[in-house]
Amino acid sequence: QKIHLKSICLQYQLYLLLNSHFFCLLKNMMGLIILCAYVPKTEAGHCKWAEVLKDLEKIRTSKDIDVSLYTANTDEDEECQDPVMRCFFLETEVIIQECRIKNCRETQDVVNIRKNGNASLGNKKLNSTTSAKCKECEEYEEKSFREFIQSFVKVIQRDCK
Repeated sequence: QKIHLKSICLQYQLYLLLNSHFFCLLKNMMGLIILCAYVPKTEAGHCKWAEVLKDLEKIRTSKDIDVSLYTANTDEDEECQDPVMRCFFLETEVIIQECRIKNCRETQDVVNIRKNGNASLGNKKLNSTTSAKCKECEEYEEKSFREFIQSFVKVIQRDCK
């Protein structure tokens, strides 16, 4: 995963403090302060799915979750991206149920994924209908939890570009 550095010079210190990671203050010859920020541009940095990615990383290595899940293809047509995303979020309900049965430590992280997914999808709620061209969630192959998470992350990262 590449991280690109982007230099951004900002005039407003408040904006800089609220939105940037690293700061350098330089004074020019006239004594004016020039604010420069070197902000790493990552998939999660400017993405509505940033919180979901954080929670997926938290649950990725869980030993408590051992379930097979319908896993959408990561190379579906652009037209099917919303149904693919919905499929991944719908399958989190299966993970939530598994966690409640096994009393997983990650239960709240999975619940957060579901809530943040629903919030980020906005008017494209999780129970929306799909295009006739796109597969239903149950038409995809069932894969292990680890494969599911890898595919989920890949789809989110592609959507963030």
